[in-house]
Formats: sequence, C-alpha cells, structure tokens
Amino acid sequence: MKKMILGAFGLLLFAASCSDDDNNGNGDSGNGTEDNLVTPAITARITEQVAQDAPFTGILEVFPCVAGTSDFFGNYYNGKLSVFSGFYTIVQGDVFGENNRLIHLPIGNYNMVYWGTPKHEEPIDNAPEMSEPGITEGVDLSTLYFSLRPYGDGTYKPVFDLVHAVAETKVGTESLHASLYRVSAGLIVNLTQKNNAPFGDNIKDVKIQIGSIAEKLNFYTAEPVNQTKTVRFSLTKSEDGTTMSNPTVMLFPSAPNPTLDIYITLADNSIHHLSQALGSSLSANTLLTLNIVIGSIISEGNPDDFTITDWNEESETIEFPDFE
Repeated sequence: MKKMILGAFGLLLFAASCSDDDNNGNGDSGNGTEDNLVTPAITARITEQVAQDAPFTGILEVFPCVAGTSDFFGNYYNGKLSVFSGFYTIVQGDVFGENNRLIHLPIGNYNMVYWGTPKHEEPIDNAPEMSEPGITEGVDLSTLYFSLRPYGDGTYKPVFDLVHAVAETKVGTESLHASLYRVSAGLIVNLTQKNNAPFGDNIKDVKIQIGSIAEKLNFYTAEPVNQTKTVRFSLTKSEDGTTMSNPTVMLFPSAPNPTLDIYITLADNSIHHLSQALGSSLSANTLLTLNIVIGSIISEGNPDDFTITDWNEESETIEFPDFE
C-alpha cells in the first residue's frame, strides 16, 4: 500500500512499500534489467484555457496503467516491478535536479495517469489538506479518490491546487508528454466596509464558508463527486486595517451557484451571519475573486447589507447594510 503525502510546495507522493513478485500482465516475471527497461524522457505543460498552454513548474507524479485501461501497472524500482510511481520535480516543463524517481518500464503501450501541483508565484493558502488513496498492486485507479479532509464540525479544509492528465504512450518510441489541466478551483475573498472604513478591534474573527463543494475527485478521471460539502477558512486583517482577506484557497469544483456564508465574531463573542448564493460556480480552472462590502460594524447588532464582486476572471458584487 502506498500513502501519498502532500507538502506546501506540491504533491509530494511516495510509496511506503513495494512487492517483489508482481507480474506486469505481459508474461514478465517482474524482474527487470537495464537491458529490457526503458526510461522515457518527460516534458510537461499546463493548459490554462483552450488553445493556450505554458511550461509547467511544480511536482508531477506519473502512474503507468495497462494500455487501454485504468488498471495500475506499476513501475520498476531497483529492478523489481513495484507500486512506486514516477515522481518528478519539473521546472519550466523539464525535469529539474536529481531527487526524482524515474519511470522504468519494458517497451510497450501504457496508459499514463498524471497528477501534479503547480508552484505558485502569488500567495496561496499554506495549510491545505486532503485524503489520498492508497495505491496497491493492479488496483483500478477509477475506483480511487482524492477526498476532502474534515475539521470535525461538519465543515472541510481547503485542498491542494491539482493538475491532471491521462495519455496513452508507446514506451520505447515516445517520450512522456503531459498536457495538464487544472481540476481544482481557486477562491479569494476581500471583505471591506462601506467608505473603506478600517475594521475596529471589536472584530475578533471572520470565517468564510462556501457550500456545494465536491466531496472528492476521481483518481482516474478527475471528475468531481457529491457536490454537497462546505469548506471553511479564515480571513486576516490587512496592515492598514481596511481589508480582511485570504491568500488563494483551492477547492474541489462546486455545483452551480454555491452559497457563501460569512461568520463575524465580535469582541463580546456574539456571532453575526451573512449569507448569499453566488451568481457563478467554482468550476475547474476558475479563480473567483469576491470583493465583499458590508455596512459599518458597531459593537452590537446584525449586518443587513452585503456586496460580492466576481481565473477566467469573473466578478460579482454583493452588499449588506450597516449593523444595527
């Protein structure tokens, strides 16, 4: 069984064990030598939109499957067929450094499944989490999922930025070419008061909840499943005190028109709730920036006004009136 661990920079996935007597399905005993194994070169590009792509920088993992299927074939490691996938650090589309676990396979056709996470230049949430499937000998990858990780209060944590691809490759005559598509969505919330007034010390905490988020992504197809979950994250105050915001949080895609909830905790521990259905969905490869304007916040009372302004870049604005 293999457990995949994801670090803040990327999708750090490595195997915890391997088998000495795996069979590759083609009559091979599972023993490989330098003479009968091929190590294909690899390049990777990320497709942001149709007909537009760019060299990929980040961590990339490659899962070889039996040709024409989603059945995990494995990878040769130290001359033995194992559950160790290929693991690469990619910079501007090409392999970088020496700490990579290369693909070693016999000549033949394979169905390659790629998963990775890009390196970001802009700030991004530094504590994403998600549950990852264990990879075992011959497992059907279409039965496995990446899943949200719960806080324990009915809400869930943001996830990693994920890119994905599936491509048939003739090992021995073709290189590995990964044309990656982002399968996660990004969300930024900027909260301000009317007239750009600074937030006072009476604001103890602001939390955001976004509903209708997929519970999991299929490991083979990257399709979202069960778009009924709620993800929670916090906002922090800017240095000048006029904005409460978050670095980009990444989410599994949502159903249409997810509900955004704001929970404002004041110094007296009273909690005030604002809610609004968004005019758009958090679809894959979408970065949604919500600029939210609320009325003036006083020590007591409830907000009754709310504005939302909408990677693709969409904007919508919602307004709530003053606290009373």
